[in-house]
Amino acid sequence: MSNAYCILGNPNVGKTSLFNALTGSYEYVGNWSGVTVDKKVGQLKKNSGHLIDLPGIYDLVPISRDETVVTDYLLHEKFDGMINIIDAAQIKRNFNLTVQLLEYGAPLLIGLNMIDVANKRGIRIDHQRLMRQLHIPIIPVIARTGKGSDEVLNALADRHVSRQRPLKIHYGDAVENLLTQLVKALPTTLPLAQRHYRFLAIQYLLNNPAVLRYLDEETLQRFETLTAQFKQFNTIDDLEQHILKCRQQYIDTMLAEVVTYPDAERQHLTERIDALLTHKILGIPIFLGMMWLIFQITFTWIGTPLSDQLDAFFGGPLTDQTVNIMNKLGIYPALQDLVTDGIIAGVGGVLVFIPQILVLFFFISLLEDSGYMARIAVIMDRMMEKFGLNGKSFIPMIIGFGCNVPGIMAARSIEEEKERLTTILIAPFMSCSARLPVYGLFVAIFFAQHQALVVLSLYVLGIVVALLVSWLLSKTVLKKDTSIFVIELPPYRLPSIKTLWRSTWEKGKGFVKKAGTFIFAGSVVIWLLNYTGPSGIDVPIDQSFLHMIGAAIAPLITPLGFSSWQTAATLIPGFLAKEVIISSMAIIFAVSEESLVATVSTHFTALSAYSFMVFILLYTPCLATVAAIRKETPSWKWTMLAVTYPFVIAYVLSLLVYQIGSYFI
Repeated sequence: MSNAYCILGNPNVGKTSLFNALTGSYEYVGNWSGVTVDKKVGQLKKNSGHLIDLPGIYDLVPISRDETVVTDYLLHEKFDGMINIIDAAQIKRNFNLTVQLLEYGAPLLIGLNMIDVANKRGIRIDHQRLMRQLHIPIIPVIARTGKGSDEVLNALADRHVSRQRPLKIHYGDAVENLLTQLVKALPTTLPLAQRHYRFLAIQYLLNNPAVLRYLDEETLQRFETLTAQFKQFNTIDDLEQHILKCRQQYIDTMLAEVVTYPDAERQHLTERIDALLTHKILGIPIFLGMMWLIFQITFTWIGTPLSDQLDAFFGGPLTDQTVNIMNKLGIYPALQDLVTDGIIAGVGGVLVFIPQILVLFFFISLLEDSGYMARIAVIMDRMMEKFGLNGKSFIPMIIGFGCNVPGIMAARSIEEEKERLTTILIAPFMSCSARLPVYGLFVAIFFAQHQALVVLSLYVLGIVVALLVSWLLSKTVLKKDTSIFVIELPPYRLPSIKTLWRSTWEKGKGFVKKAGTFIFAGSVVIWLLNYTGPSGIDVPIDQSFLHMIGAAIAPLITPLGFSSWQTAATLIPGFLAKEVIISSMAIIFAVSEESLVATVSTHFTALSAYSFMVFILLYTPCLATVAAIRKETPSWKWTMLAVTYPFVIAYVLSLLVYQIGSYFI
């Protein structure tokens, strides 16, 4: 059986970057906290074993679901060693977790990350001396570039991370005597090895909820008796604060011998930039300006011209060559129609938007890796407090711009349960990449001169609706106490080309995968419904099953401005995946992508097109998002609410857009 190691550290110290370097895999990274919310497993290079990437935490006493994942892992899982990655520029704060891991007693290796950043700030760390003090391997690394990862792998392969004695901080004679009694009171039948018993006793005194769940009722009663006796005969009233104070004194004394700081703290470039980007008045306009520029590049300057070239390929050479090959092979005409009018028209109708999606993902990755995304959360915190949330909820919302599913999962980092649930329920209003093909088609047809502005308005509308729903929930079914938003602002940094490329490709690859699965399947089903009817196969379109379905729904959406049965029919497969809406249009209208533009322009006006995009933005989440909501809540009540109430909101807002707009246009 291969060795298993886990990688731990504070949020945003480069854990996942080092995980990727050590395993050769790629997990989502970002220059902000809260990116990893669940454990991930990879195979170490050089056949050194398995590596588990755990969520970033500041302390082993968990206060949120993602932090509970880490403590539960240490208590219940078997592994051979730990890799603790530390931000060298913030070594004092990071060492609070390191000391707890040393007290836990499993073999530990420290990866001293961002040593280059620390040096630029004038911070000097004698890691060799620190290694001698702690008696564990310490390896300087730069996780973003992979520097030092080979040394970490060699240390693991050469068994340098071997059995180590648990760290014993002296908490005073009285507390030490209590810890000894608590350790003796622990049953020898616990799954956890006895070298971890002192750790359990310390964490009990810190009221660690994971440890309280781990111990049986009889043991807890013995612990309560011993603790009560201690408090009766000692002057230490608050054991928790006493332990934390002793631990911090140990850290201060140890680091004073190995860390040298610059004499005078100078204002770094990061602080000067923050003064502008997080300004209480200018912060939001700057953010909106950046998003407008990104959409302008995506839809006007770069993305759309590239999409037009890909569109010409799908509608011309690919279709023509496919038809020629099928004619030579004598393929049955119905199958030819399935391939050309179903698969190529359906899947190709979505794939033509890949350039726009990749361009958008590139710039989103640029904002993430530069450190700006964390600042956006700070900017929005002031506004979100008025709507029953705080800036921490905005992080899952930002992630939702790529895909709502990881955005919903990212809500695990929110400590307050009702706030977490509210965030999950509003996350689907974020305009994910799946809606982008719909926007791309309609803004190109009806808003050619203002594409970026129209798309930006939809993204802003999604945020506004989410905040209003949050306010309503916080005043009714999800009333809660006000929580405090605390986030670490990472330093600004120039993103590496490798990181940007991998991040962009991984996000774009998911879109391509959906084209080969959901969109392919949806295209085939839509074609079959369009090709068949009660009277048989190859029926006139007005006698098809799809026409029957669309015609039944069309009267319901007529007040919204898009009354054709074809439009109505596209909304149903949109529940499977929002991209299928465009592929369905290409199949239903039975035209090439170039002709699709002309056909759509006859079924919509500029006003009804905007109303349609508002409806697509807000109506029922896709199947994958619904499944994520069910998993994260977990409740059928909240899941069904998440399915139904967005449809009502979408209908009402689209109705208002079209009916009010009709008076002015």
